[in-house]
Amino acid sequence: MIAETTPKERMLRTIQDLPEDSSYEELLRELAFARMIERGLADSEAGRTISHEEMGRRIASWAK
Repeated sequence: MIAETTPKERMLRTIQDLPEDSSYEELLRELAFARMIERGLADSEAGRTISHEEMGRRIASWAK
């Protein structure tokens, strides 16, 4: 996450990086994806992660 920019600036940059003919749905999807990345990086920096093995156990439990 880039701390020196505001959320609005990050959103505008994301939109400006997309092709001019992007649909409304594509714009929204890219903005949501960018936000998910920011949140994931913040979680990682704060130590809110789980191991690969733990994730495997959780996924395996879904099939039960």
